[in-house]
Amino acid sequence: MTGTKISIFKGNKIRKVIHNNKWWFVVEDVVSALIDSSNVKDYINKMRRRDPELSKGYGQIVHTLKVLTEGGKQRMNCANTEGVFRIIQSIPSSKAEPFKRWLAKVGYERVQEIENPELATKRTRLLYKLKGYSENWIEKRMRGIAIREELTDEWQKRGVKQQKEYEILTAEISKAAFGITPSEYKKLKGLKRENLRDHMNDFELIFTMLGERVTTEISQQEKPNSFPKNKTVAKRGGRVAGKARTETEKEIGRSVVSKNNYLKKPESQKQLKAENGKKNTVFK
Repeated sequence: MTGTKISIFKGNKIRKVIHNNKWWFVVEDVVSALIDSSNVKDYINKMRRRDPELSKGYGQIVHTLKVLTEGGKQRMNCANTEGVFRIIQSIPSSKAEPFKRWLAKVGYERVQEIENPELATKRTRLLYKLKGYSENWIEKRMRGIAIREELTDEWQKRGVKQQKEYEILTAEISKAAFGITPSEYKKLKGLKRENLRDHMNDFELIFTMLGERVTTEISQQEKPNSFPKNKTVAKRGGRVAGKARTETEKEIGRSVVSKNNYLKKPESQKQLKAENGKKNTVFK
């Protein structure tokens, strides 16, 4: 199974992973894209009670797979294309037919990616470009994704397994690097389900990468064999980025930590340029 990818259906993020050479989609993401309710888990439970046949075969079409999240890899219910089609049958939604066509397109793209793996990276880049991100930002984001995956793979080798442990380690790096945890960071930027890193500016991405890359390097050298030791390494890696951030803030005269979202509105690029010319005292 390879790393998690994100597809977009009419503005909704659908996480997917490769398992047995097929795309498997996070069930909660699929259902969320087709309904108007904010309580997706409750809707799925009601849907299964409403459709006894689906409930009976749910365990056959849905499997628990590892999905990369903000807090690290966690196990989530996923279904392949056939399973998603069966779930869609139980959802009375006008979005169902367009979603089926979208699934067929995604499936075809997977066949192309098997023949030419570079297409997957190109599509991710294109997705960011279509959303308005600059080439320089995209380059940093793609590098950041690779660094993050390398770190989570290293943590797995060191015995980190549970979702909560990934979240704690990630929070330790963030606190040491920026003075706030990822959840506090998202609150600062006014984010909910959105990916925090997709709303970071250049400096925020750079110091996130630095903290995670240094953590990986220390871990590879020292090979921590317990969660407390991994936690200490995460703090050390984050502190390196934190010191670099502090020195940067002294030089540029403003805080690196920003409450602005990178692409919240079309005019956000202008806002970011304006922000660069002003002093920002948030979490200084």
